[in-house]
Amino acid sequence: MEHPVRAYAAATLAPVALIAAGALAGGVWVWVAFAYMTVFTFAMDQLIRAVDTPADPTRELPAADGLSALLALLHFPLLFLVLRALATGGLHPATWFALFAAAGLFFGQVSNSNAHELIHRSRRPLFELGKWVYISLLFGHHTSAHTKVHHRYAASRQDPNSARENEGFYAFSRRAWLGSFVEGYRAEKADLARRGTGGVNPYVIYCAGALAFVLTATLAFGWAGLGAYLLISWYATTQLLLSDYVQHYGLTRATRANGKLEPVGPQHSWNAGHWFSRHLMLNAPRHSDHHAHPARPYPALAAHDDAPTLPSTLPAMAALALFPKLWRRVMNPVLAAHKGRPA
Repeated sequence: MEHPVRAYAAATLAPVALIAAGALAGGVWVWVAFAYMTVFTFAMDQLIRAVDTPADPTRELPAADGLSALLALLHFPLLFLVLRALATGGLHPATWFALFAAAGLFFGQVSNSNAHELIHRSRRPLFELGKWVYISLLFGHHTSAHTKVHHRYAASRQDPNSARENEGFYAFSRRAWLGSFVEGYRAEKADLARRGTGGVNPYVIYCAGALAFVLTATLAFGWAGLGAYLLISWYATTQLLLSDYVQHYGLTRATRANGKLEPVGPQHSWNAGHWFSRHLMLNAPRHSDHHAHPARPYPALAAHDDAPTLPSTLPAMAALALFPKLWRRVMNPVLAAHKGRPA
């Protein structure tokens, strides 16, 4: 029987090598890395129709945490290499853009998915790795907002990172970034007050860490390095927000008579079953099971037959969300069908 982590390792480590080669050698390696994160991934999703062995949620999978730790540790030197190439590599404009896009997609889709896994781990070193990956992308507050706000209020008006029906991505992204920053801070402040033991709000670390990364990029590679760093962080963060937008678009939890939200169920998250992008994104498209079992390792996440399913892959739907009119034209009929009402 094939080890359940092996395919995830192959899918996620290959772009690390390709992007690093592109950053170091330029030329064709940049375009191979770009193709891997775009055309190749989409093509593999269409060609591979593998049926996974049903996940065993009781199986111990230390290799899953090992791969996550390795990906997080590789994230930082890869970010350094990409910034150096973008700032000082003298790349042709087209090659510069291809490297920027390939790296931004990787940091936003793979590093983000991996950091998301790590901040749900109970072992402190793994949690810290995930937190610092987010800080390096200038999105450290997601560590608090995701675990303490999103998981509590997903698919409701109380969650800044759940998109409402007919809400376009650009309006959502502004609301989600600022809202998650504020609500995450409030949640951490409330936790400190409830414990009554003092301590430093993690937001101090998020902001100080972000400033340290900004200064390091500027000192290492000058103003061009700062510009490249801000751009790559913005692009990676956009990928994260696109995933949030797609995965809960238009889905709502009912409020009970006592004023509390109904429990999160499979019907409150959009899922995708495409084999390759699922492995590239560490099973993030199996979003319903993650909300049901946040601490469950990614290879053990199960498919739910009663969960709403996206009409295409998660990366493809994220790209479609950049065009709000097209998004609504494609997605609103699917949402209406899921809710049992006329399109």
